[in-house]
Amino acid sequence: MSDSSHHDPIAVQDDIISSFSLFPEWLDRYQYLIDLGRKLTPLAEEEKTDDKLLAGCQSQVWLYLEGDADEVIIRANSDAAIVSGLIALLISVYSGCSAKQIAETEPYFIRDIGLSDHLSPTRANGLHAMLNAIKGHAQSLL
Repeated sequence: MSDSSHHDPIAVQDDIISSFSLFPEWLDRYQYLIDLGRKLTPLAEEEKTDDKLLAGCQSQVWLYLEGDADEVIIRANSDAAIVSGLIALLISVYSGCSAKQIAETEPYFIRDIGLSDHLSPTRANGLHAMLNAIKGHAQSLL
């Protein structure tokens, strides 16, 4: 068992929802997403290998799923600004969680901040591809 510093994906999602609620206009929400993406920890150039590219994304997304069932570490980058912001959100929710938490935590923030309604189909597909990869990885560790 790990200590109480364990990641709480529900609390993180609630934080995300309250942050986005500060921006009633969608244009501002996109800008906020882009800003989040800019703060993503970059991958080293040599880590951007084809075997780490996520299928199903129109933009390039490199996804690293590391750690074990007790703590899954997610690192990812994209060449697209908005997608990088989406990655930053997924990482903040799921990275550091146990595989069980990831499997059990639905990403309700996506709906609650309106992403489901405002993302273009290709970006939405990319988001779901990322989620499926993260969830699938967690399932494989259980």
